[in-house]
Amino acid sequence: MTTASQALAQFAVDLSYERIPPEVVERAKDCVIDTVAACVFGSQLPWTQTVIDYAKRNSATGECSVFGTPVKVRAPFACLANGASAHAFELDCLVEPSVGIHPSAALAVPGLAPAQGRKMDGRTLLSAIVAGYEVLYRIGHAANHSIEKNGFHSPGVVGPFGTAVVVGRMFNIDAKQLANAFGIAGSLSSGLMEFSRTGGMVKRLHLGRAAEGGFMAAVLARDGYTGPEGVLDGKFGFLNVYCSGGDPARLTQDLGSVWHVMKTKIKRYSCHSTAQVPVTLALDLKAKHGIAGDDVAGIAIAGGEKVVTQHAINEPRDITMMQYSVPFCVAVALYQDPLDPRTFSEATLNDPKIRALARGAQVELLKSAPGYSSSASRLTLKLKNGKALSAEGHDFKGTPTMPLTRPELLEKFLKLTAHRDRVKAEKLFSQLAEAEKVADFSTLDFAL
Repeated sequence: MTTASQALAQFAVDLSYERIPPEVVERAKDCVIDTVAACVFGSQLPWTQTVIDYAKRNSATGECSVFGTPVKVRAPFACLANGASAHAFELDCLVEPSVGIHPSAALAVPGLAPAQGRKMDGRTLLSAIVAGYEVLYRIGHAANHSIEKNGFHSPGVVGPFGTAVVVGRMFNIDAKQLANAFGIAGSLSSGLMEFSRTGGMVKRLHLGRAAEGGFMAAVLARDGYTGPEGVLDGKFGFLNVYCSGGDPARLTQDLGSVWHVMKTKIKRYSCHSTAQVPVTLALDLKAKHGIAGDDVAGIAIAGGEKVVTQHAINEPRDITMMQYSVPFCVAVALYQDPLDPRTFSEATLNDPKIRALARGAQVELLKSAPGYSSSASRLTLKLKNGKALSAEGHDFKGTPTMPLTRPELLEKFLKLTAHRDRVKAEKLFSQLAEAEKVADFSTLDFAL
């Protein structure tokens, strides 16, 4: 009898570039472009610098770039550093509807590292990322939104499985070896949600560790190391340990016929995905009614269950919690420009007007929200003149139903990367936008 991990492994190693629809390839390139931009911006931040310094101290000389820096390290350390950079400031892409995965750090980052080190071409990279994406999505979907309810950070738990596919493809491992890599990856999954309650930088590290762990799993499996074949659906496997009420049928559902890469969601603002729609609604109300933060007496937010249980943080302690807090992000949008990631700073965190507005914000369940991680939101602003303004939505520019055009993606890319050398940034964007034509990824300059 074929297990779920064996079926996923067979699909992943068999998928050829020619079988991938052109629109799926284009969306995968969007994911790569967005990830590189997030990494370049994230590499500047002090918590990322700590991880980069660790990588530099412990890695031998390598050929894999730490994006946004001149540093080159061995592939596992590049996965660690760039994974942490990708998630360093809530700028990396997701999927809609959410299944708790980050294709940025789990797929694009570990794909680019060996693609440089092994001088691989763009078609090899893109087909590996698509294969990993389809596996990663299905494992996240099978968890049925239960991982974070149990106190684990979903991207850190699910991420190593996707990375194992991407790296395994690049090392030409077979289906049996990849199934073993899944078995190994399941014991390398990690990440606790306590950061959302008491703060800390560690949330950023979870995705770096996921990429590093998935890399290790693939390489060990290549070299003969084994893992349990029931790692996903066995008695003590992923769905029965990290999850509650998981759905094993989703692990292989529509495999090879439905392309979940098309569900990629690219963020507009440097805050958690649950805040993207509420922040958009706040900006829309500001523009439509000509109001500013000083005109607002109170905020009421209605959203999905995840917003209520995980993101109703009225008084965040640090920047991580600030970006995780839906009330605070809405308050920021009423006073400042959330399209500029530099807005989310210590000064903003300690702004007395923003803190006061967020402190009094009310958060409740939107009964019409279609699921735990639904993006549907309703925002009501109570004005000081006694009036109330309200708006409701479930979308923003960057979701699958409203995807960014390449010029719009270029605008975000340059906002995050052009602070040092705009010409080099524009050249890199052009190369990534035609990644299938790149003959050798070691020739691309990621230092910027």
